[in-house]
Amino acid sequence: MELLERLSKESNKGVPIIVEGQKDIDTLHKLGVEGEVISAKTFGRSFFDVLSEIEKQGKREVIILMDFDRRGREWTKRLTRHLERMRIKPNSFFWRELQGLVGREVKDIEGLATYIDTLKKKTENKDEID
Repeated sequence: MELLERLSKESNKGVPIIVEGQKDIDTLHKLGVEGEVISAKTFGRSFFDVLSEIEKQGKREVIILMDFDRRGREWTKRLTRHLERMRIKPNSFFWRELQGLVGREVKDIEGLATYIDTLKKKTENKDEID
């Protein structure tokens, strides 16, 4: 939860977050992340459409939060490479940290809310037993 709070603070400072799809945006909002979230794969947008949008906004940093599967890792690398060429800082800190925390239990961003709810219930049940 602390990591999500830090993500929310960065986003509220004006650093946009790039995710794969609309369900990822909905999940971040459900988890309390309210800043600008850009979907990289909806409405028939291409990879370059997303980069162009970011460049037009004049952003100097972008948080990359793709899924944790093979395709998400590929998109993260590709976005990082292109953003660096555009002199925009690609921030993948949150992606790496979340991936490290959830391991193989969560494969995508949209699964985070369910995963966190499950952990909360397990914690509550454990507290009741103790």
